[in-house]
Amino acid sequence: MTDTLRYPVQGTNAAKTAVGADSKRRSKLPLAALGRAVISVVILLLLWQGIVWLFKLPAFILPGPLDVGRQLLLRAAVLWHHTQITGLEMLFGVILGLLMGLVFALQMLLFNPLRRWLLPLLITSQAIPVFAIAPLLMLWLGYGMTSKVVMTALIIFFPVTTCCYDGLRQTPTGFVDLARTLGASRWQMLWHIRLPAALPALASGVRIAMVIAPIGAVTGEWVGSSEGLGYLMLQANARMQVSEMFAALVILALCSVLLYFGSDLLLRRLIPWADK
Repeated sequence: MTDTLRYPVQGTNAAKTAVGADSKRRSKLPLAALGRAVISVVILLLLWQGIVWLFKLPAFILPGPLDVGRQLLLRAAVLWHHTQITGLEMLFGVILGLLMGLVFALQMLLFNPLRRWLLPLLITSQAIPVFAIAPLLMLWLGYGMTSKVVMTALIIFFPVTTCCYDGLRQTPTGFVDLARTLGASRWQMLWHIRLPAALPALASGVRIAMVIAPIGAVTGEWVGSSEGLGYLMLQANARMQVSEMFAALVILALCSVLLYFGSDLLLRRLIPWADK
């Protein structure tokens, strides 16, 4: 019965063949999107440099991309050190946030009375600005990496939970009725039907999480830290090193782009039925 109770897209050879034929085509889409993103960035850089030249703006007001690029090369070792710290905070925060979101969504699905209590807490958690709770997290968890990881997890917790919960709730009724007809238990229904059906929605939540993960890490570093790109930006701001601030911003933006397209490419391979 276990083989029968698989999500229908996965359960037939014909579907597997069709998915395999389409997976190659879809796997190329992120690369094409990445190429378009690179072209857009190049155009944006040209416009940026043109504005600096046209209005003769000083570097302490708006450095040009050439100045920022020069700063990236001159301070490569320092930037790389702080990028590793922020990258680890984002990585651990994303993992923690995904686990929290998945567990929260499953609890709301499986335990209806609990959902009535958890849903207001979920909404309330997003009504409080992250900047308002950042000092409290520093006080409770210290100025080390833990507070930044928790901050990142809190940032991505809501989109992951809502996307996963919506995916679990919107399982096609035909699949659910078929599983019940075959005598599936509650666990089998969840593992073989609801979770595979919810994976595309969860993938959307993961993509959003990858983009906004730097916000949590940098916010935590702004409030209290001795390492990381957020800390480096504060130090550069105090010294009027605007080019270095822009260099840190460029790295953060690049991290978000790479995380998004990397996760998108991976999710398309792991969940080939997501675009069905």
